[in-house]
Amino acid sequence: MHYRHLGNAGVKVSVIGVGCNRIGRTVDLDGAKAIVKRALDEGINFFDTADIYGNPPGNSETLLGEAFAGLWDRIVVATKVAMKAGEGVNDRGASRYHIMHGVEASLRRLKTDHIDLYYIHEWDAHTPLEETLRALEDLVRGGKVRYIGASNFAAWQLARAQALAELRGWNSIVVTQEEYHMLRREVEREIIPYARYAKLGIVPYFPLAGGLLTGKYKRGDAISPTRAAYVTPFLTDRNFEILDRLRVFAAERDHTLGELALAWLLAEPQVCSVISGATHADQVSANAKASAWELTRDEYKMVREILEGAGN
Repeated sequence: MHYRHLGNAGVKVSVIGVGCNRIGRTVDLDGAKAIVKRALDEGINFFDTADIYGNPPGNSETLLGEAFAGLWDRIVVATKVAMKAGEGVNDRGASRYHIMHGVEASLRRLKTDHIDLYYIHEWDAHTPLEETLRALEDLVRGGKVRYIGASNFAAWQLARAQALAELRGWNSIVVTQEEYHMLRREVEREIIPYARYAKLGIVPYFPLAGGLLTGKYKRGDAISPTRAAYVTPFLTDRNFEILDRLRVFAAERDHTLGELALAWLLAEPQVCSVISGATHADQVSANAKASAWELTRDEYKMVREILEGAGN
């Protein structure tokens, strides 16, 4: 396993992380413990959850709190706040009120006294950014949060947050978590150029496009209802042409399509870790294999040509 700095922070995380959005929903406590153990065996130290993950919301953190017992000196845990976590009028958003309530609830569920990386899960247009950043600064100064991150922000929103933090002398955002994979590359327009300028880390989520980039789906396959809303827009003739060519490219190098999808993201220097979900331990091991494949410049160029030139 390889490790990279968490953006411009000093701490290092494994280049493959474990997405825990299925834990507490389709994965029970025994499954969570098995996933955590296998991850550590593979050298993975980075785990990603959120206060809304699980059924009921927060159950992912609850089970992880059990699974992480005695392991906090070996792991880096990220969780999030801001999306709807309850039915109350203040049970969402990035207000100081909700952040302070949210962090205490997450700490209780995770059974810890600190959160390594605390994300604002989405932009809150109804709360002054200064209020959000000051609340996060107080959490860092109080020792309840070690690093702060953003998720699903636009480049201008990240730039505004970084400028305010610098102006006030507050802790700045170290990473942004964005949807990024071979078939969805909008972040390359503004997010990645800004991240390079600001030395901001990028943590891609949905790196396998809901399983499409593992070769799970073929033309004409029926899609499960839980996946249909996300996967269906990508089921185009052009994308299937791309997948066919990528599968051949990977096989010629004794790798799988899924390994290529993760390795390709890691070829971007600003990417510090790729978050890939798992419902059982073997998936963790399969994802970990991608860390051993470092694409050469020529390989990276060839993949981009496939992504941009298929169908021409």
